[in-house]
Amino acid sequence: MAERILKPYLKEDPFDVRAIRMLAELAARIGRLNDSETLLRRALEIAPNFHPARTNLAMVLGRLGRPNEALELLDELFEAEPESVRNVNLKAATLGRLGDFQNAIQLYEQVIAHAPSQPRVWMSYGHVLKTVGRLEEGIAAYRKALDLNPTAGEAWWSLANLKTVRFTEEDIAAMQRALASADLRDDDRFHLDFALGKAFHDAERGEEAFAHYSAGNALRRKYHPFRQSDVAQLVDRSIEFFTAEVLAGLGGCDAPDPIFVVGMPRAGSTLVEQIISSHSQVEGLSELQDMPALAREGGRRYPIGITALGADERRRSGEDYLMRASVQRRTERPYFIDKLPNNWMFVPFIHMILPNAKIIDARRHPLGCCMSNFRQHFARGQDYTYSLGDLGHFYANYVRLMAHVDTVLPGRVHRVIYERMVDDTEAEVRALLDYCGLEFEPQCLEFHKTERAVRTPSSEQVRQPIYRDATGEWQRYEKYLGPLKEALGEVLDAYPDAPASFLQR
Repeated sequence: MAERILKPYLKEDPFDVRAIRMLAELAARIGRLNDSETLLRRALEIAPNFHPARTNLAMVLGRLGRPNEALELLDELFEAEPESVRNVNLKAATLGRLGDFQNAIQLYEQVIAHAPSQPRVWMSYGHVLKTVGRLEEGIAAYRKALDLNPTAGEAWWSLANLKTVRFTEEDIAAMQRALASADLRDDDRFHLDFALGKAFHDAERGEEAFAHYSAGNALRRKYHPFRQSDVAQLVDRSIEFFTAEVLAGLGGCDAPDPIFVVGMPRAGSTLVEQIISSHSQVEGLSELQDMPALAREGGRRYPIGITALGADERRRSGEDYLMRASVQRRTERPYFIDKLPNNWMFVPFIHMILPNAKIIDARRHPLGCCMSNFRQHFARGQDYTYSLGDLGHFYANYVRLMAHVDTVLPGRVHRVIYERMVDDTEAEVRALLDYCGLEFEPQCLEFHKTERAVRTPSSEQVRQPIYRDATGEWQRYEKYLGPLKEALGEVLDAYPDAPASFLQR
């Protein structure tokens, strides 16, 4: 409705920066971040001192995975509005995205001192405390946010997302009261559904848990529809264009620094990162957004626009990736980890621009992995998780592309099967380190003792010894998994291997 009003209005008055900003906010709200950036930059061209647009642009750049650019804008805002609580809060969030967690914490504490009754600030403070392992303080911050706003769905989900928190019956009743509120926003509603799903899952009340997970996912899917045919097409074209001959071409940056951990979310990638980053030679950087951005840089189509890259272009792309990643570095360790799961789509590109990088594929049983994704609310970027059928197709396409890589680049990718890691941790850890060219260090087996920031949903799980409980959790939902099994097809029967049909080229 608002878009239908704003667009005709801007045709009449294309220089109304407030209307441009409103349209940009609408675009950001529905996930069109690039459109939002374009609109906000247009507003600032017209009115360079229009600070609300600069604030919005910093927020959008942060969500686009470009926090260093956002920080430059925030420095300008600080000069103009040094007392703005909103700017301090936004800078703290941006520093968190850049991995500067201690300064982020100090800024959040500064905001809280000036505005102690802002539930969203307490929630953001809880996020960064959780990330650095200050769990009890993080829980207290989330609880404070709920004291201020009992219907704050994201705060309830933030508690649930710690994985180690168990809700009481009083908590469940409070969430049910919040969910029954007549004026509840959809954003709070789906967060509450996911949190109640977790509460009932822990209580082994599977029917109630699945009902809430289904409701939360259906509401998310309403705003974020997903076309699995787009992923299938990307895989088809990658298999067509990334032949053995193309991937054998010369070029790329020779640096051995990066270690990529790819695969499905909720498949053990955070565990793999925690194990390797416990090594004295490796720094874990969590999930960097740079490889997908580089693959499509300049508007080029992926994968078609990649296969024609010359040796110098490959090298420059590899160097550009290292430069972008360096913004996140906090140590002098020679190697670093980028564990963005969906980088599986870009494994051939990674090989072309960084031929000496290590690539690890973290894989978990398809039913356990997909059901875990269905139970997980992702803030953004994983729209396929809102449907069991979409999850099955996505998993199958991931296996299909990785099977092609195994065929054209045998031995290039090291695969870690989650269930094997659970059953024989030491043997799997030794094999993993050997692939990375690293000497075995005992602390890699005591990864749960490693103190480092962990930003993903598994942050608290990897601060505990490895456990087997998660491997069979999907079984309590098996009667609901028909659409998932159908979409997985032969991939389910072949696990942990790829179906033979995927290997026939």
